[in-house]
Amino acid sequence: MGTSPQRARAAEFCARFGVSAPILMAPMAGASPPALAAAIANAGGMGALGALSSTPEAIAAWAADFRARSNGGFQANLWIPDPPPARDAAREAAMADHLARFGPRPPIPEGPFLPDFDAQCRAMLDAGPRAISSIMGVFPAWVVAEAKARGIAWFACATTIAEARQAAAAGADAIVAQGAEAGGHRGAFDHASAESQLTGGLALIPRFADALDLPVIATGGIADARGIAAALTLGASAVQIGTGFLRCPEAGTHPAWAAAIAEAEPEGTRLTRIFSGRLGRGIANDVVRAESPPTAPYPVQRGLFAPVRTAAEKAGDARAMQMWAGQAARLAAEEPAADLTQRLWNEAQALLP
Repeated sequence: MGTSPQRARAAEFCARFGVSAPILMAPMAGASPPALAAAIANAGGMGALGALSSTPEAIAAWAADFRARSNGGFQANLWIPDPPPARDAAREAAMADHLARFGPRPPIPEGPFLPDFDAQCRAMLDAGPRAISSIMGVFPAWVVAEAKARGIAWFACATTIAEARQAAAAGADAIVAQGAEAGGHRGAFDHASAESQLTGGLALIPRFADALDLPVIATGGIADARGIAAALTLGASAVQIGTGFLRCPEAGTHPAWAAAIAEAEPEGTRLTRIFSGRLGRGIANDVVRAESPPTAPYPVQRGLFAPVRTAAEKAGDARAMQMWAGQAARLAAEEPAADLTQRLWNEAQALLP
């Protein structure tokens, strides 16, 4: 008997990208500490840095911290920036009034909201990750060319086949198929279309696998061995796990957030724009469920919500915290990340032909 297609795809991915288990940590901005990434890498997977809000100096420092803990690989992720947001003073004031129900009334943010994108890209490349990864679009041609010159792979997140094909044409080395079950932000290239691009992984993964001549990395709703085996059976070469690692001690997740993940049913998460202006999935707490005025565009809404988030975290107030989570949140295990990574891959292999 020969090797099954599922095992062959996973083995090819592992050999190509320098891992021994086809399990990638999701690059969660604000929730990707070096300790967690290193533990996953040391167990044979790939760590991750969500560098959205990181300065170039912080990117370099994160990479140095990771390498002090691990000889494994990591991916570094950036969002492809939107055009400058249109400001609307009345809308922003109404949102500030609304958010005052859940914490301090936030001041109207002036910006700049994020570090310079080109400088972040240069720092990310200089950090020498195993892969760079994108969400909400494709990297500029100069970033792709420089990554290829340095032998750095590019993993491109996509939520539709059209997005996946655009990324493949731009030079992506693998496509991250983000199912609608995923926690955190949706990767839609056109943010206004995000609500209409909510295909689940069961449909998205095999479509990508059939249509693309690139490895597919499945993400969204995968937090145990059954999900890994299912994704590989559907045609993926690897999986990317976010929420499933947030209860690991190395994640440093706020106790109230970790407790909410442990109790969340699949229907206990909801898509919302309240945290950032971009559509994302989080625990359906009071601030998510509340009827609100129209949100400000990203990243203005992110700036408006930041004081509320900070105050809620300080007070341990789960009703107003930003608690990203996918629909498989309840499957997340409270277990050291290295042990969890190894256990998940061992159990997944036992389920594969």
